[in-house]
This record gives sequence, C-alpha cells and structure tokens, in this order.
Amino acid sequence: MADGLWADGPARADRAWVTLVTNADYALGARALLRSLVLTGTGADLVVLHTDVAAGDLAPLRALGARLVRVDPLPTSPGFNAAHAKGALHARAAFTKGTKPPFHTPLDNFAKLRLWQLDYERVVFVDADALVLRNSDVLFDYPEFCAAPNVYESLSDFHRMNSGVFTARPSAATFGAMMARLDVPGAFWRRTDQTFLESFFPDWHGLPVFCNMLQYVWFAMPELWDWKAIRILHFQYEKPWQDHDKADRLRPLIDLWRAHAGDGPVPEIASLPGPA
Repeated sequence: MADGLWADGPARADRAWVTLVTNADYALGARALLRSLVLTGTGADLVVLHTDVAAGDLAPLRALGARLVRVDPLPTSPGFNAAHAKGALHARAAFTKGTKPPFHTPLDNFAKLRLWQLDYERVVFVDADALVLRNSDVLFDYPEFCAAPNVYESLSDFHRMNSGVFTARPSAATFGAMMARLDVPGAFWRRTDQTFLESFFPDWHGLPVFCNMLQYVWFAMPELWDWKAIRILHFQYEKPWQDHDKADRLRPLIDLWRAHAGDGPVPEIASLPGPA
C-alpha cells in the first residue's frame, strides 16, 4: 500500500465504508458501527483505519469482517502538533455546546486524511461513534466531496459542515495536495479535520441531515427527527458507552446503540418512539 499504511489483507471490492480507531474506546464504538453496517447488507468492504491500538481491541472488528489498515500519524511539524494538542486547542477554541470525552485526542483526527491513500475507487467515511440504520450504499454514487451540515441546535447551522460522514475518492494527488496545505506556518484548524476539509473542499455538496443525524437534534430540534428518514445516527460529543449528564435525555438513542453493540437482536427502526 501507500507509504504510512499497512493492510492486513487485500481489498475485496472497489468501494468501502471507512472508519478510524485511535484507542480502545473508539474500537468499542467501531464494533457497534460495523455490526450496524453488516446488518444493512452492504456490498462494500468494511475498513478500519487504526493507529497503535492493542490487537485485543481490534480483534472484534476483524471478527466482523473488517479489513484493518494501520496508519502512521501524519508527518506534521512540532509547531503544528503543539497548536493542535488537546490543552492548547481547547484553550483557544473551547467546546461550549457539549463535552468531549476524556479519551478524545484532537490531533488524532487528522489521521482520517489517510483514507485518500487507500486502494479503493470510492469510499464513505463514518466516525466510529455512529450507527448506520438502513442500507446506505447509495452514498457511493455521490460525488466527492459530500457531507451533511453540522445541524444540532438551530437551522442557522446549515452553512457549517460536519465531517462525521462524508464521501471521497481516494487519490495520491489529492492526498499530496492536502499535505501541502495542512501544515503551513501559523496553521490552526479550529475543529481539526472538520475545519480543514471544509477549507479544502469549499464547494462541498450538502448531504441531507438524515445522512448524519446528530444526537442533540433529539432534544434540541425534535421536529426534525424522523426515524423513517434517518440513515446514519451520530453520537457527537458524549458517547453512548459513557456515563454522562445527558444520558437520561438521550436514553432511547443509547439503548439503540447498546443493542447494536451487543450480539442480540436490534429493534426495528420503524417501531422506535419519537422525541417526547
């Protein structure tokens, strides 16, 4: 494979669902995501990009049929790394709408750019803290670069992109162009990969919010919630495997995630209650 990537086997298709695992917690999330994809009957490969994560944490992902691709951190400069370290980034651009979990390391987010080095014609990236609730292979037919708006508080957020789900076309040329723009003097990407991708693809195409439904919509914009339309549910900020102060308000969503994280049946989406 390309420099900085090592796969545990060959590609089996020309399309792939891709996620990123950088620690044991995101491996836990990825297992639920992969199981949700398997249950949709997707015909694409399942690919897990991962950093230096313990083999025991990755084993359940391989058991679900995932192709594991180890990636090196991007070769960014010490100054870039210092600016995007957790303490420095949060001091300069604090999260005010929700709480990022303690295992979240902002600099790790940039590793997802390595998907442009993969040996696939088309990929759809999905964050490991998400579930795919119905077959969404149609997204492979969308162009590069498509992402849903970062809407979870008001409709005024439609102009902002969320990088938890996006379509891409792997290309060495694109990856090279990204590396030339990512780490330049004074670079500061406020929301790491999300801000960078929004800048790199300024004419990004908007996917429907239902292709990346953010969990806070459940209580902040309940009129937008429609189980029949939601393709991908994304647990932004607090994660469903954590104890956190919004858990009671998000209980039906957390229960749905736990069903996918286990080995038993998962509920029919059409049977789920809507927001109170």
